[in-house]
Amino acid sequence: MRLDRGGRALAALMVAAVGSGALAGCDSDQNRRGASPAALSGPTGTAGCGGKNKLTAEGSTAQLNAMALFNQFWGQYCPGKSVSYNPTGSGAGREQFIAGHVDFAGTDSPLAADQIGPAAARCDGNPAWDLPLVFGPIALVYNLAEVPALVVSSDALAKILSGRITAWNDPILAALNPGVVLPDTKITPIYRADSSGTTDNLQKFLTAAAPQSWTKGVGTVFQGGVGEGAPKSAGVVQAVRATPGAIGYVEKWFADQSAMPYARIATNKGVVVPLTNETAGNAVKAADFVADGNDLVLDLNPMYSSQEPGSYPLLLATYEIVCSKGSDPDTSGAIKSFLTVAAGRGQTDLPSAGYVPLPAKVKDRLVAAIEALQ
Repeated sequence: MRLDRGGRALAALMVAAVGSGALAGCDSDQNRRGASPAALSGPTGTAGCGGKNKLTAEGSTAQLNAMALFNQFWGQYCPGKSVSYNPTGSGAGREQFIAGHVDFAGTDSPLAADQIGPAAARCDGNPAWDLPLVFGPIALVYNLAEVPALVVSSDALAKILSGRITAWNDPILAALNPGVVLPDTKITPIYRADSSGTTDNLQKFLTAAAPQSWTKGVGTVFQGGVGEGAPKSAGVVQAVRATPGAIGYVEKWFADQSAMPYARIATNKGVVVPLTNETAGNAVKAADFVADGNDLVLDLNPMYSSQEPGSYPLLLATYEIVCSKGSDPDTSGAIKSFLTVAAGRGQTDLPSAGYVPLPAKVKDRLVAAIEALQ
């Protein structure tokens, strides 16, 4: 499915916004302009402004709005500094980093096992690190004009996305939405057609939260076998809007900017959890690390499988992939400066941009890893 003129214009606008360090909604506080270095200091104090002025990065569409925010603060703290970020998708970002075409990659899934070696080779024989910089809630957007508030469970979602629930008035959905007249409209799942970390996180959520109903597996390619594919998050939003009865998955900020309704999730205990800044923030507290060290891959299964009444469990962590060592000093210095600001002052305004700031236990490890970059 192709983006129409409006979809292409939206994508172009967002790319241009990141390049200039601003995005609609990210500069509402006039006091940020001309802020002092002390106000924009990093988590361990004042970040240096060394290294080259222009960084290049590519990857996740999920972190596009966050990158615009981080870029804005970095440019204010270090005048003349900026990141040119190309939101081509997580898979493309990892490939471009490994090929040495960009300084770092943005991705919603860490390096795959078969990418670790090539990434180390790109880093002059040193490990590449996955550094989580932001959490992003995934919204289940839908197109049912007569249903302003929809509830699904992980089990129902798994059955929808694998073709076992095909109409909106299915008894399983009716039971989740008492008092709501659901139409007999055909359900059309809309999925990411490109290699997508958002898809990977969605399928990991279904595997953890509905293991009996989702047996399709995980990965950056959609495994459901039904529905229609659309390119990137902007394409998913456009396709859902254009298709009565459609349901898809995009980052919360995409849904909010597009004024798309999104479903609430019912836990196995029957508690309905809306997607809000508070419920998403509660959920990320369950995230943990896979291992010690500075390659900060997260274990999100405790979050995905959470049945806590105040936690919205469908989120992703988005990483920056960087060389731990081996980049030229101009590049490594600039990356360290940018990440320091992003991990510090950059976290404070994330909720207004549709994201969840890092919990303390993640931020502390991230700060140590940034300090260790060479």
